[in-house]
Amino acid sequence: MIAVALSSGGVELDAWMDEADDPRAVIALAHGAGAGHEHPFLVGAARVWADAGFTTVRFDFPYRHAGRRMPGPAAHAVETWAAVETFCRGAAPGVPFVAAGKSYGGRMASMAAAEGRIVADALVYLGYPLHPPGRPENARTAHLPAVTAPQLFLAGTKDPFLQPLVDLEAAVAACHDAEIRWFEGGGHSFEVAGRKLPAGEVGAATARSAVPWLSARLQRPAA
Repeated sequence: MIAVALSSGGVELDAWMDEADDPRAVIALAHGAGAGHEHPFLVGAARVWADAGFTTVRFDFPYRHAGRRMPGPAAHAVETWAAVETFCRGAAPGVPFVAAGKSYGGRMASMAAAEGRIVADALVYLGYPLHPPGRPENARTAHLPAVTAPQLFLAGTKDPFLQPLVDLEAAVAACHDAEIRWFEGGGHSFEVAGRKLPAGEVGAATARSAVPWLSARLQRPAA
């Protein structure tokens, strides 16, 4: 893993790269609202993807970079995603670009894609926050059908952000090219009650489940 400076379009951040030899794609992996790039879940996910042949870039949104705890305006996150894509395509030229994110980070990637601010070859959501817990009427789905790239939703069946589960199924059915990979008993961070595993192992297992889908969608043979 190496740390590099990310500067594009007026956005200046730090990025952490897990490089793959002869990468078949570059994946930008964004954090959730309550944690930064250093969270063990994301570290575990990045290592698995790098080992599978996908250079993985983790970064912090501007509010985290500035030392704040609460997310800023969505427009700031969307612009950050645009800068991250520019950086990633420069860091690994000629290979597909994948936007991925845990919870909030994935939702911001979907908004950037829907608005045309990024042109991802695929998107992977690790615990998409469909709505605030207990408030299914506030679904964050209206923009999803505007995303034309393939979308993979990794989702726990016990995730409070997804109850009832049929709401995510309906949202995915309305999209151009999207599917769900369910994790039985998994919560919002894919934790399973009664099964105590380190967050790094959980992140690694979650990311590993996406490798066959990524390999097929990016039309490159699996490592």
